[in-house]
Amino acid sequence: MTKPIASFSEPPADEASLVSSAQRDSAEFAALYDRYFRQIYHYLYGRVGSAAEAEDLTAQTFLAALEALPRYHHRGHFAAWLFTIARNKARDFFRSGVSPISLDENHPDKADDPLAQVIQTDQAEQLAALIRKLDEDEQELLRLRYSADLSFGEMGVCLGRKEDTVKKTFYRLLARLQRHLEGSHD
Repeated sequence: MTKPIASFSEPPADEASLVSSAQRDSAEFAALYDRYFRQIYHYLYGRVGSAAEAEDLTAQTFLAALEALPRYHHRGHFAAWLFTIARNKARDFFRSGVSPISLDENHPDKADDPLAQVIQTDQAEQLAALIRKLDEDEQELLRLRYSADLSFGEMGVCLGRKEDTVKKTFYRLLARLQRHLEGSHD
């Protein structure tokens, strides 16, 4: 599972041509799969906490996207459209009676990330405890921004909110978390 990571700060210049090619020939969908696989998988792993379940949901996400691709109208938000499908697959999974896991559970590449190994401090533990106390919507904002690496515009499309609203909500959440962390060190 070492697919390339795409940056979502703005849609890749060739994304529209990849989508158009995939709409004409389903074999071309492989390029979109390669581009977004890792982010979708990590996002879903962060939601379900099981590699096997995340792999299954990732496959379901891409299959649903491939089936719906002829009806997709590209407006520069393919990643947001794909993550909306992934979010719906995760919701369906949890409707089956499985409880969502906490946002701070182990990440699949955590053991390979030297930075993650270094950040085993008291402050990181306190932050994890604060994140566990957040409601699901707030945790979802953090997942979409950090696990999925979506831009605020893509998050807005995915959540059905305005970009500015998502951005303000996100930064207020970060400020609140920071205040709680600073207050616990006084």
